[in-house]
Amino acid sequence: MISNHSSSRFALREISLVAAMVCSGFAAHAQSVAPASVQVAALKEVVVSGSRNEQSVEDIPQTIDVINAADIEQGQIRDIRDAAKNIPNVSVRRAPARFGLAQGDTGREGNAGFNIRGLEGNRVLMMVDGIRIPRSYAFTPNSFGRDSVSIDLIKRIEIVKGPASVLYGSDGIAGLVNFITNEPDDYLKDGKSLGGRASIGYSGDNSETAVSGTIAGRANEALAWQLSVATSSGKELKNKGETGGTGLTRTEPNPQTDKANSLLAKVVLNPTSSQKHVITFEHVDKKSEYNLLTARSATVLDSYSTGKMDRDRLTWDARYKVDTAVTDNIQTVLSYQDAKSNDYTYERRTALPQVRVRDTTYSERTLQASIQADKTLRMGGNSAQKITYGFDYISADIENLQTGLVPPAGETFPLKRFPDTKESSTAFYVQDEFILGDWSVTPGVRADSFKIDAAQTGFPVPAVSLSGSAVSPKVGVIYRASPQWSVFGNYASGFRAPNAGQVNGFFQNLAGGYRTVPNPNLKPEKSRNVEFGVRGRLDQLSFDTAVFYGRFKDLIQDGATVSGAFGNPANPAVIQSINIDNATISGFEIKGAMNWGKVGNGQLSTPFAYGYTRGTVKNTGKPLDTIDPAKLVVGLKYETAAWDVRLDASHHSAKKFSDISAQTIAASPPAVPVASPQFAVPSATTLDLTGQWRISKTLRVNAGIINLTDKKYWNWSDVRGVAANSSFRDAYSQPGRYFNVSLVADF
Repeated sequence: MISNHSSSRFALREISLVAAMVCSGFAAHAQSVAPASVQVAALKEVVVSGSRNEQSVEDIPQTIDVINAADIEQGQIRDIRDAAKNIPNVSVRRAPARFGLAQGDTGREGNAGFNIRGLEGNRVLMMVDGIRIPRSYAFTPNSFGRDSVSIDLIKRIEIVKGPASVLYGSDGIAGLVNFITNEPDDYLKDGKSLGGRASIGYSGDNSETAVSGTIAGRANEALAWQLSVATSSGKELKNKGETGGTGLTRTEPNPQTDKANSLLAKVVLNPTSSQKHVITFEHVDKKSEYNLLTARSATVLDSYSTGKMDRDRLTWDARYKVDTAVTDNIQTVLSYQDAKSNDYTYERRTALPQVRVRDTTYSERTLQASIQADKTLRMGGNSAQKITYGFDYISADIENLQTGLVPPAGETFPLKRFPDTKESSTAFYVQDEFILGDWSVTPGVRADSFKIDAAQTGFPVPAVSLSGSAVSPKVGVIYRASPQWSVFGNYASGFRAPNAGQVNGFFQNLAGGYRTVPNPNLKPEKSRNVEFGVRGRLDQLSFDTAVFYGRFKDLIQDGATVSGAFGNPANPAVIQSINIDNATISGFEIKGAMNWGKVGNGQLSTPFAYGYTRGTVKNTGKPLDTIDPAKLVVGLKYETAAWDVRLDASHHSAKKFSDISAQTIAASPPAVPVASPQFAVPSATTLDLTGQWRISKTLRVNAGIINLTDKKYWNWSDVRGVAANSSFRDAYSQPGRYFNVSLVADF
């Protein structure tokens, strides 16, 4: 069992702090002046679902970024990398595809996943319509990312910053990203019984063409339906490299072809005025093919790779309005998801063996069930209370398999890097939102129990099974000083259970003198975070600002050498995933817009966003390398009834050498790696010019010139591990100037 007295004391301290903050909120209310009763009605405003209730973002005491349908269309957002581009303290790593058959995983994962305030990977929970999507997985050269979402199916993206464990359980230790899909009502406005949308677009950064279409209909008051399909094809992501040819010194991107298809089918049933049932089927498949010119050498004649991802989801979401003493609304969700990723790499050599093949598959089959209820209590005057409580159950069968030709020395195909594993969790949670005049106080707590059951069959060493529990409390407070000003604060704890690959990862190469072994003592990661912010809604200026601080305990370090030495078969290096890092992360961010008023026939405004984060590993006193440099985005937007145009300047701050933990890395080539300083990316400012022409009420053209000045620059998340004196540094640079365009028609 992972649970112990130490973790219990950790939870008790958190609950005590929650109680203290709640009491302080009530004490402050006792001294406040009674507000307008309109605040009571704020509970029912429908904008976002950042608290597992449809609620206005203004009423949530936490930083949430919302990318709505207009943002997606006008910004021509095609993938998760585009989605993160202008969000403060958020990024998506996408390194170039420079890998070989048995060495290097750089770029295999494509869009690896979100980084929120300095933490990334599986520490960020990603969902579609509240349903978890597969985790990222990496072991030796194989790596699978998390871009299993089709933006063509999405109407809104919600990014919640800070721990989300109280309402969503494990994996949300850094935050969550929830992709909300379209529904028939989004196309059946103004009383239409049949409607839809069609679009075609081109993105110059990877020469992608995309076509999508949706048709929706309403048979009667009780039945509506929707069918959406999308397809796209593209090539390699461009960069500013100019060296062609083959081998490690090539800086031009490897030739690549990408194809993606998606389908979303929905049926919405309203058998009575008090019921709504949404049945959703979602399918996404993506395929990338690589000609790995950078992997060619004196002994490697050819190297090719294919990466595939398929995800299917069937969800039944039922909502009932009831009128009982303890419940107003009940929501039940039952969902099954089948996701599989495959990496196939072929290599032809001059020496024996002349052909080597690796065929690696990772899959997750997940059942997710939940029931949630809420009750609103009117307490008279200007006070109300909304209690939300529920139960979650998740069960996932996780498998991996590697086959091919010519296995590593000492191994035989087929083989598994970790045993077939069933991960399951059950949880109960409760959240109570008090509206007390100008104050809102929202405490909550969640109790999770999780199990990792590993099968011994087909696994060469003893498989480890673990179980454990976690208690995650939180509290948030909002004070509405006036209709224009509000302040908020929140405390939240989070946790992340170890995954199957971390607990039972196994690989050995006795000839090479190293082996990876399971860790039966691995503990879940835990965090404690506080955040304070101010929201201003003035006549001309609107902004949100926040400062945050978090302490993270028992962070899991993958690939740690715990004994032995590499290259020594008599005393081989032993590698494990271990709990080693305690870290602190703090920072600041602001976003908003300045409205300058009417200029000519249109409105002129200046949107802006800035994010800054610092992180320190407490064990070593060194910086946390996953922290991105500060970024400032300032725009100038002019909008009329028929068209608008926007110029955005993005300043990417330099990565200071003193803010890099691994300042010296092993650089290659040459054949024998030598120590070299890590490449610290310089600062850069880029310009993007975008606009929309509304030809008619139902027809729009979106266009943009990105990186207008053709600036060469790098993102820190992409170059971690690249030496400053590397001959192929330009391979990691971002695209130069390119053009985007799309045509969208409603009917």
